Amino acid sequence: MAETDQSARLLVSCEDRPGIVAAVSAFLLDAGANIVTSDQYSSDPSGGRFFLRMSFQLDGVVEHRDELETRFAEIAAEFQMDRRFSYGADTPRVALMVSKYDHCLMDLLWRTQRGELAAEISLVVSNHPDLAEAVEGFDIPFQHIPVAKDDKPAAEAAALEALAGNDLVVLARYMQILSGDFLERLGCPVINIHHSFLPAFAGAGPYERARERGVKLIGATAHYVTEDLDAGPIIEQDVLRVNHRYTAADLERVGRDVERVALARAVRSHLDDRVLIDGHRAIVF
Repeated sequence: MAETDQSARLLVSCEDRPGIVAAVSAFLLDAGANIVTSDQYSSDPSGGRFFLRMSFQLDGVVEHRDELETRFAEIAAEFQMDRRFSYGADTPRVALMVSKYDHCLMDLLWRTQRGELAAEISLVVSNHPDLAEAVEGFDIPFQHIPVAKDDKPAAEAAALEALAGNDLVVLARYMQILSGDFLERLGCPVINIHHSFLPAFAGAGPYERARERGVKLIGATAHYVTEDLDAGPIIEQDVLRVNHRYTAADLERVGRDVERVALARAVRSHLDDRVLIDGHRAIVF
């Protein structure tokens, strides 16, 4: 569905019980909204968690958003809901972080430029200067923040200042570990792309070791970043089949392809408000 100034989405999670969908639907009907799509999932109808995503059209929804959210607070209190509204008129600000590998970065910049991702890329931050010219070709600011091994806190402090005010940060092959303090102070979600189905072939030289093991699938995993390394909720995964004839360079080439696609899908799912978190896993509608 194309986003307009009258488009909005409502995401809800709460303990499962009868009447949730009826209450939300009745509220939107009473507000004059037309429900366009509705997705729901229960982890267990008897005492599990319930997840709901509704997109709707409502004339004047932007002007009346405060009133709408205040009125919905009564239903949220009744069902003890976690809830969030988002609006088609709002364009999320997204910052990208990258090191030297450019395939995920350039793919996201290209998709955003073509309108495939509903976002504004506000900034690219890198610990290397190599990609400055390529990024500036998209008329997007590039900031080089080197990371010294003996003074990572200084680099994180500079990055926090640069990234302030964004709604999402995407690690487009940013080869640095972010501290828990950084993630807490950043104040917005972070999405990372990993070169395998997690956990597998962690560390350096993954494609060389994949060839040595004779792998038959090359995969990639896009996930939210948490303080626990590569252990955040998984948003998207994909694979490509390979065989014994593939060299390490061939595996790396197809690996780049699958990384691009998996990351773009994950970012799109997040921007479209299709992701709700259930403990350590992501529910993706």
